[in-house]
Amino acid sequence: MMIHPATVHFAMILPLVAATFGVIYIFNRTETMAKISARTALLAAIAMIGVWYTGEKIAGPEVFGFLDTAGKAELLEHRDLGRYLAVAMAIVALIQIIGCRMKKGGIQIFGILLTIAVMAVTFLQGKHGGEIVYEHGNPFQMTQLKKYIANDEDFDMADDDEKVELIQKQISVINETTCEKIGCEDKEQKSKKIQEDDD
Repeated sequence: MMIHPATVHFAMILPLVAATFGVIYIFNRTETMAKISARTALLAAIAMIGVWYTGEKIAGPEVFGFLDTAGKAELLEHRDLGRYLAVAMAIVALIQIIGCRMKKGGIQIFGILLTIAVMAVTFLQGKHGGEIVYEHGNPFQMTQLKKYIANDEDFDMADDDEKVELIQKQISVINETTCEKIGCEDKEQKSKKIQEDDD
């Protein structure tokens, strides 16, 4: 599962890099900038296809069963948008490569504008991914709990009642650690304050 989060940053940053080189090309129409813009768009497309594949075939199926209804809906939306972005970026890269090969600035500029649009939607996709991790993060806590159960000698030697106690203790430790990382205490306090204001 870790290959998806490890590679997703490439799919986030490469469209931005491609769009940046594209904007530079718009103001400085040299053959070198045309080639750089088209090639970075191609790299962005390859990264997006790779990340979509690792998400749909590896990470998604592993975490789907651990999510609540809202989390499952969010994950399916994330998967679909990832697929559309991978296809869109591949088409955009093709348009830019055609414009570069044919030395047609208008075609390449059209491709650059599409790259900027794809980049903007990619940031929205990143927001969805963050929500899955930080708002519906149970799968990651479950993974930690599974590792604890598989590797803890005290757990192996405990009887059933003691095992339940050890699991409950470990869940509270995992929740505490997760809260420290993502600041869920702040969210809880804000939520309480909003409820108090409503009352």
